[in-house]
Amino acid sequence: MSKVLITTAPFGDKNRLPIELLEAAGIEYLINPLGRKLKEEELVGMVSDFDALIAGTEQITNKVMGAASKLKLISRAGIGLDSVDLLAAERRGIKVSYTPDAPAPAVAELTIGLMFSLLRSVHTVNVQMHRGEWHRHFGRRIPEVTIGIIGAGRIGGRVLRSLAGFGTSRIFVNDANPDLEVAPELKLEWVGKDEIYRQADLISVHVPMTVQTKNMIQREQLLMMKPDAMIINTSRGGIINENDLAEVLSGGHLNGAAIDVFDQEPYSGALAQIDRCLLTSHMGSMSIDCRTRMEIESTEDAIRFLAGKCLQGLVPPEEYEVQRQGL
Repeated sequence: MSKVLITTAPFGDKNRLPIELLEAAGIEYLINPLGRKLKEEELVGMVSDFDALIAGTEQITNKVMGAASKLKLISRAGIGLDSVDLLAAERRGIKVSYTPDAPAPAVAELTIGLMFSLLRSVHTVNVQMHRGEWHRHFGRRIPEVTIGIIGAGRIGGRVLRSLAGFGTSRIFVNDANPDLEVAPELKLEWVGKDEIYRQADLISVHVPMTVQTKNMIQREQLLMMKPDAMIINTSRGGIINENDLAEVLSGGHLNGAAIDVFDQEPYSGALAQIDRCLLTSHMGSMSIDCRTRMEIESTEDAIRFLAGKCLQGLVPPEEYEVQRQGL
């Protein structure tokens, strides 16, 4: 009997269909017994007897794969691949699949929500009200600010199309591979990242974690921004340097930030002490419908693979090339 280790957490909490699919296929499974993101050593201690992983954002390293002699598939429930050593998987003959489209609507919607909160200081006022303080903050509306989007792919593109419904004065966009038709209803200005840092009132980051994007936004870039500008990261932890962001915010520069993803999760760093920094717990994909779709798609690919069928979400060669270029 084939065996699957489900490391992503939660799993099957809102919809049991993924679990029922595994049971109907006669596949033995174990759901992450710790109910949280696993550390490398914890994963090393669990993987030895499994044919496939249904994985979350935990680090699946060469060391982990080395402890999993039976492992033939990593089915990633989500889009980010920075947590998977694709080259080690390739050397070991382990296939990797993912669900790149499933989380996009939920992450894009959370991003829009964070934009509203930053622009109207909702998060700051909430903290103040809980302290018994009454302050009425002037804010800004989306049509009145210049927005910068760094990364206009699956999620950044959805954010842009959502913004069209509110009306905008000016939108700057940067992407390594510009799609000029990503939001035809908007008049987008495709510019370099430095121009976005200098001119945008509100910046949202939607790029994958690679060697090139690690610490892409540091103290230098943050200080380029307007004193009252704001920045959002719902992509990957480490793209914005957290320590630099905390230092810059503490120094009085920037009107606010919203961060959903962190270098180390759960997060417990200096940003948690800054009221105008809105923090969320890597919950971009955590709408019931999108989370369920991620779980179903990753489970279905595991079942297909174990039945000797073709994978639907096979990771394309260009993703391996990104990691290869980082060596």
